[in-house]
Amino acid sequence: MNDSALQSQTLNLPPIEPTADAWLQTRLRHKIDHKTKPLGALGLLEALALQLGLIQRQESVSLCDPQMVVFAADHGIAAEGVSAYPQAVTVQMVGNMLAGGAAINVFARQHGFALQVVDAGVAAELPAHPQLLQRKIAPGTKNLCREPAMSRLEAQAALTAGMQVVQGLPGNVVAFGEMGIANTSAAALLLARLTGASIEETTGRGTGLDDAQLLHKRGVLTRALTRHPATEPLDVVGELAALGGFEIAMMAGAMLQAASERRVVLVDGFIAGVAALLAQALVPAVQDYMVFCHRSAEIGHRVLLAHLQARPLLALELRLGEGTGALLAWPLLQSAANFLNEMASFESAGVSEK
Repeated sequence: MNDSALQSQTLNLPPIEPTADAWLQTRLRHKIDHKTKPLGALGLLEALALQLGLIQRQESVSLCDPQMVVFAADHGIAAEGVSAYPQAVTVQMVGNMLAGGAAINVFARQHGFALQVVDAGVAAELPAHPQLLQRKIAPGTKNLCREPAMSRLEAQAALTAGMQVVQGLPGNVVAFGEMGIANTSAAALLLARLTGASIEETTGRGTGLDDAQLLHKRGVLTRALTRHPATEPLDVVGELAALGGFEIAMMAGAMLQAASERRVVLVDGFIAGVAALLAQALVPAVQDYMVFCHRSAEIGHRVLLAHLQARPLLALELRLGEGTGALLAWPLLQSAANFLNEMASFESAGVSEK
């Protein structure tokens, strides 16, 4: 994106209506509680069905045309040796996704999700492809150990681009994933800054660092956090510009837009979770629309979930990213919708209540 295009970008966050509706919540709770089962017997599935009903503002739920969007970008901090893989793997894995060979392709095909890959800032020119959306802000962020990862204008442009990606999608469910070597570093820094947690609490092994490499990574991130002092009061966009990644920023914008359109937002693991945290810091009501699909093996994800008081549906020790955990949780959303819509009540089935 050239300088003149960046200058024309202004950040207009979409309005998001909270899902809180006392009358509808009472109706949904009554419907769920009077299904032919003991009270609360379907556990978290009942809370999920209630959330889906509140998102859609109705007592029956319809999930249609689910979309999977993967945002890809590179990170200048990769030069500091914080990843087990070279930066070239980002563009290679994007190619693998476009060829249909990545894990996210397998799960998208299995579960009937349309898949789009967005070039948010890959450090290479990608050839045109029907499943590729070109939204590159720059060929990777700068090395945030030396300077801000991006300018404020670039951060705003990335948030806006994410919103625009969602505006063009069909359906009422959208899942988000990412690809970007060293993006666990950017995510760990943002998590530490936005929650006050320590680098030790937010920084894990990423793509598979050994003990010595993990110690090095934490040292690099500690210095980086010192390099960029916290803003007072907290300036979320400013922190994103200093510490973030283009794919994280675009994901956050996409989540905001999806919620403003009353779509169900499927949040994957650690990186997507940090994007969700950013979105929530910008417009708190966005969390009403988020389904946290799994708890990853990355140590910081537990800190993030606790901070948002979010209960993930799965805990499979995943640490792949791409949106894979979001799609693995999809059958649970279908089951929640189906039992809400189709399961008999005690009255309709002629079954005696307790």
